[in-house]
Amino acid sequence: MNIALALALTVMIVLTIFAVLLVLRQIALRQKNLIEQTANSTLVELLIFIDTRQLLAVNLALIAVFPLLVWLITQSPVLTVAIAVAMLYFPQWLVRRLRERRLKRFIYQLPDGLLMLASSLRSGMGLNAALEIIAQEQPAPLSQEIALLLRQQRLGKSLSDALSLLETRLPMEEFRLFTAALRISRSVGGNLADTLESLSHTLIRKAEVEGKIESLTAQGRIQALVMTGLPILLILVLHVMQPGPMSYLFHSLVGWAVLALIVILETAGFFFIRKIVAIEI
Repeated sequence: MNIALALALTVMIVLTIFAVLLVLRQIALRQKNLIEQTANSTLVELLIFIDTRQLLAVNLALIAVFPLLVWLITQSPVLTVAIAVAMLYFPQWLVRRLRERRLKRFIYQLPDGLLMLASSLRSGMGLNAALEIIAQEQPAPLSQEIALLLRQQRLGKSLSDALSLLETRLPMEEFRLFTAALRISRSVGGNLADTLESLSHTLIRKAEVEGKIESLTAQGRIQALVMTGLPILLILVLHVMQPGPMSYLFHSLVGWAVLALIVILETAGFFFIRKIVAIEI
């Protein structure tokens, strides 16, 4: 009887380990496919080249380490699973942050590029030659996008089609104003250098106003972070100081419901504050 029970337990343990390994393998394959798809589409489109193997290794390490830390601190299966699921979406979050950072850098560099383009046109250069100067002299990502524009023209696309492609890659009002100025100049003529210089000064003033607004609303953004992080920190401190009473929060249905309500209210409050301080110009 004891031998049969031991054999049954051994078989159950082996099958459990096999099932866990199979699930982990499926997760690794899913993340590998997701990261490769992201790298081959969005990152390449943004002219950002990252070793997919390193990104996969970092992602799998986060999936393994963070849930383990949460389990060691709280012993809560719900929180552990929630953190593990959140780590699965780390690649998408990283790509979104890289894209936002690249677009902000492009907007920051665009006024200087417009002034350089206007100066080159006044010196007698043609538009393509002036764009070549920007592609050579300006830093990335402005130089990369202008170089891509010129490359599209060399491959046979018209200026309007090449600009439409860049408008898809750079969905920003500032860049649409630039492309509109180029199209109008090509179709009806006019002093393109003066137009670009005026647009550059407008974008510089717009950036100055946005900087002032960002400074004035910094307190609200910090308040959103503090209001979101303080309850989480308080829960962790109370769990360390009073593990007995706090264990009901992590190991009962009522506690899980309270945690879910906290997450919902904290998330709603964070986004409400961010929405209030997000002033569009």
